[in-house]
Amino acid sequence: MKFVIATQELNYLINKCLNAVAQKSTIPILSNFLIEAINNELIITATDLTVGVRCFTEAKILEEGSTTLPAKRLAQLIRELTAMNVEISTSENEITEINAQTSRFKLNGMNKNEFPALPNVTDAVHFKIKQKILKDMLYRTAFAVSREDNRYVLTGVCLQVQGGTASFIGTDGKRLAKSQTTLNIDPSFQGTYVIPLKAVEEILKNLEEEGEAIVFLMQDKIAIKASNTTIISKLLAGEYPDVNRVIPSQTGITVNLHREELMTLLRQISLFAAENNHSVRFTFDEGELKLTANTMEIGEGKVSMPVNYKGEKLEIAFNPHFFLDILRHSKSETISLGITDPYNPGLISDFNYDQNEEEKESEQNSLFVLMPMRLSED
Repeated sequence: MKFVIATQELNYLINKCLNAVAQKSTIPILSNFLIEAINNELIITATDLTVGVRCFTEAKILEEGSTTLPAKRLAQLIRELTAMNVEISTSENEITEINAQTSRFKLNGMNKNEFPALPNVTDAVHFKIKQKILKDMLYRTAFAVSREDNRYVLTGVCLQVQGGTASFIGTDGKRLAKSQTTLNIDPSFQGTYVIPLKAVEEILKNLEEEGEAIVFLMQDKIAIKASNTTIISKLLAGEYPDVNRVIPSQTGITVNLHREELMTLLRQISLFAAENNHSVRFTFDEGELKLTANTMEIGEGKVSMPVNYKGEKLEIAFNPHFFLDILRHSKSETISLGITDPYNPGLISDFNYDQNEEEKESEQNSLFVLMPMRLSED
């Protein structure tokens, strides 16, 4: 194998794959990149047996071939090179020589035959989706997934395909985020796929604002092909809960709230919430929302903002950090909060979300559900 490539391009390619390299593994070759030089293309692959990433770019291939090289060391070396171009060649005994102007290095590799092959996805059910829309829906749901291993199936983003619609869902049992869009797919097709958070993070990192992605669906795996990158991941096993049971079908009261103003007030008031329960009281009164929090150790905070509320005084408590997370992942200037009473979840959605024409065509929409907290007695 022998090829010449721009150092900056190689560094870019390596960084795209680096997170998929196994950090601690009993299989030494999983600490390596698979590097292939074929048909004027350089292909780099990394996998930890759960998530695999394959990237390619054009390169001047002088001799076709392949090898595997220590990923972390190669990444550090290429990052430090100052030469415009780098020439890389591998001998039959898996020693790779890296030449960059006056610099010469030799790295010991391993035979590619030991490197696990990524599964073939060509025969899988698939659909096309704009990269920007896929990125937006994953961004708006991944923050809500559980970080606790005891609820294993909730540690990923759930993709449900049904009736020509794709729904992405993230929940940890205390909050829920759901984003959906219409698909150009056989309406009779349906399936549920729980994507591990690590894979979601890799997908988000590699999606761009322009162009289409292809999503391949298999019984135990999912793959996303976008631009010059393919990401393949095993799915989480287990039955995802029926989240529709916790999404309020209707709410007694809907209040429109200015998103930035509410975020500012929540950041202020959260400083006075108790560490053990993180609870802030929302008091809705004629034309006004008051937020209060007080603790013996810290003190008391009270803030307020004007709202379009009419009716009897209503009080409900929410975790301010969870509410802030939802507001950060909303997009419009104003959000709507639907509530019924202090004991049922609040329903939050973008109010009059200013979608562009592409998003309107796809009928993309999102909603968030937040469980209330116990109202403390003053």
